[in-house]
Amino acid sequence: NGVPWSRPMETHQITAPERSIPDQTPLEPVTQRVKEGPNAVPQTIALVDDDRNILQSLSIALQAEGFVVRVYSDGEAALKPLIDNPPDLAVFDVKMPRMDGLELLRRLREKSQLPVIFLTSKDDEIDEALGLAMGADDYIAKPFSQRLVIARIRAILRRVELNRASPSEDEEPVADPISRGRLTMDP
Repeated sequence: NGVPWSRPMETHQITAPERSIPDQTPLEPVTQRVKEGPNAVPQTIALVDDDRNILQSLSIALQAEGFVVRVYSDGEAALKPLIDNPPDLAVFDVKMPRMDGLELLRRLREKSQLPVIFLTSKDDEIDEALGLAMGADDYIAKPFSQRLVIARIRAILRRVELNRASPSEDEEPVADPISRGRLTMDP
């Protein structure tokens, strides 16, 4: 193993500090929840990158927005946990030791349709097209804005929720029985 931080780091829920705009009106802390109400569950994001600074800074930013974050230093350390206990979305670096992001995505797609964003310093159009063709949902080049990464995560999670809420094309709509007097027709 050799890399002491290749296991998931302990995660903590962090509430965003109170911020204010010029007229001193306080802003509410921002949280991302799967559903509203008392049983709301924080969404989980997995970060897979060999750059510890990126893992730490992006993890802090995501936690401040109400996400639960799991981090891994390479694809080999991440593969089994991503399959056995999938997060809501994963962010992969392309170039990592032991198992790169492309191989991790290939193996993950054999068993899962987990939403994936590639976050990488490789800004070659061919690499981007390959990652998207293999099933990545988005591709963000380094250096990146944390605000942009969070916005794209939210957009993909929103789309996933909408897809879950809408009926599949394969499913036939269920019609209610029609009654007229003593006659009832159950389609």
